[in-house]
Amino acid sequence: MTIDWSQQRILILAPHPDDETLGCGGLISKAKAAGAEVYVQFLTVGDTADHSERGFSTAVERYAEIKEVADHFRWDDWHIAFPGDDYHLKLDRMPRFELVGAIERHSPLSIDTLRPTVVCAPHRTSYNQDHQAAAEAAHTALRPSNARLRHHPPLVLAYEEAADQWRHEATTPPNLLVDLTEQDLAAKVDGMRLYGTQIHDHPHTRSEQTLRSLAVLRGMQGGSALAEGYHVLRWLA
Repeated sequence: MTIDWSQQRILILAPHPDDETLGCGGLISKAKAAGAEVYVQFLTVGDTADHSERGFSTAVERYAEIKEVADHFRWDDWHIAFPGDDYHLKLDRMPRFELVGAIERHSPLSIDTLRPTVVCAPHRTSYNQDHQAAAEAAHTALRPSNARLRHHPPLVLAYEEAADQWRHEATTPPNLLVDLTEQDLAAKVDGMRLYGTQIHDHPHTRSEQTLRSLAVLRGMQGGSALAEGYHVLRWLA
């Protein structure tokens, strides 16, 4: 079944700035070109120590990068639910009630306020504690109930990142492949380059070559040149 992306209002839940590009950059490009609305709800951003030449990145730098990436993809809006260092890389320490509440109703880009037709969230198989907390909170916020009282996005997807393959057990393959053009992939790679504090040289899960290789693999699995993989959590047709 072909999805008419021109008719969609897409909400992407990203634990940190860059997750939306790593997981959904191609879809963002494809959907915006078709005329869709795209919104990005970041959950947290703060100062980060990492394995890079500099060894750290600051929240100020990350905010500047977000603005560049937002302009690059032409997002309709974006928001950070819990800025600062209190919960950055510590979302697993936040009461689930607060995290679910932000996603469900309290954020300016909440499900209740935005009423998206598509929600993309992290996959729960990630080793990253923030990704796991975000995936579980999104799963709760998107629970089935009385559709007359709560908005139910008809399409709910979990996106993948190359780093999610680092698991104790094998991960299930994505069951929805979004066909990409070379322009869509280029937009994704260019968007990741704008996250200068986060992109790395190859071999790294956030390298340009990794993004291209995963897109080629998913494309081959669907019989096309390039694709992004997603796990369907709900599809109400």
